[in-house]
Amino acid sequence: MLILTRKLNESIIIGDNIVITVVEIDKGHIRLGVQAPKDIAVHRKEIFDRIQEENVKAASSKKADLLKFSKEWQQKIKQTHRHGHDE
Repeated sequence: MLILTRKLNESIIIGDNIVITVVEIDKGHIRLGVQAPKDIAVHRKEIFDRIQEENVKAASSKKADLLKFSKEWQQKIKQTHRHGHDE
């Protein structure tokens, strides 16, 4: 991890197009301004972690839904074949 010391209104640059500036320092809190291209998502860590958790849940529920659909479809195919042979 790179550790930098910055004062009020000082910045750091990440890559060619991300600028992080210290915009306020008050009683142990620091406010940062982030300038980044619109196609780069910028989130607080706790929000990013929550988004990742939701994505994992969504992906696993879609897989479960697909498996359920697949089993139901296979049962319908078997029933159709059975009825077709019985007639």
